[in-house]
Amino acid sequence: MAIENFGEIFALVCALMWASAVVLFKYVGESMSANTLNLVKNLLGLSLLLPTAFLLEGIQMPVLSWLEWIILIASGYFGIAVADTWYLQALRNLGAGRTAIVASLYSPFVVMLSIVFLQETLVLWQWLGFIMVLAGILVVVYQRSYQSVEQGVLLKGVGLAAASVFLTAAGVVAMKPILDNDGFFWMVSLRMLAGVIGMLLFIAYKRQIASTWSVIREGDHRWKHILLASFVGSYLALLFWLGGFKYADASVASVLNETANVFIVVMAWLFLKEAFSVRKALGVTLTFGGVLVFLGLLGGTPIL
Repeated sequence: MAIENFGEIFALVCALMWASAVVLFKYVGESMSANTLNLVKNLLGLSLLLPTAFLLEGIQMPVLSWLEWIILIASGYFGIAVADTWYLQALRNLGAGRTAIVASLYSPFVVMLSIVFLQETLVLWQWLGFIMVLAGILVVVYQRSYQSVEQGVLLKGVGLAAASVFLTAAGVVAMKPILDNDGFFWMVSLRMLAGVIGMLLFIAYKRQIASTWSVIREGDHRWKHILLASFVGSYLALLFWLGGFKYADASVASVLNETANVFIVVMAWLFLKEAFSVRKALGVTLTFGGVLVFLGLLGGTPIL
């Protein structure tokens, strides 16, 4: 199998890695705030990415134009510092169920942006698989009843979640042409560095550096699980995520990334003993059926 055909596999592995990290972070509990935990996991991820880039690619930085450097830095800042912050704020306003539904806009955003800016196309059976994947995810995350939310809070939460997902989608679509250059691991590392610096500047602006450090240093944390979750989520998943976009069309990789929500539900049932209903089972089946259709394994022309 040619290396350029590994993008779809990388995208699916990314979904599995990210789901594993989410389950681990859920097990960690709430000894840290979401913002602090996000900063810690990204710092740990960066501490692994930089040595990896040095070992595999030496000290030679990627040769990029000034515009490409701006895109790389902006993708890290807006995709990690801003988008993650907005997403966490949306979680507080909407709750996990509603936020997961809004987050399903990720692949439609990537598909639309890829068609407009990268001239990518999907054939009919891929559109069918795309619809099946989204439908399956919605079936999995949908809940018949939620706690009541005021209309203003609801609209704000939906806006923040949608904006967060759009920034993530726009960042990775903008990054895709750059990923074709040499220096992949340095580009991933520098993107993460831009995000971490953005988060630190935000904390400094809020004058929360001392309090954040105090929580990290003095709190009763499950560090073994935090380290493992950070390794899987901010290192492995990130490499496979951008690797999927490097070797596959952005629209294809984004749809396969969406399966993370389904992996999370299944793994939460297996390891966290959360309920797994018939409805969720049907949603999982529909999602992975959609993946098979999308990849051409249940009809059409296979892309693997």
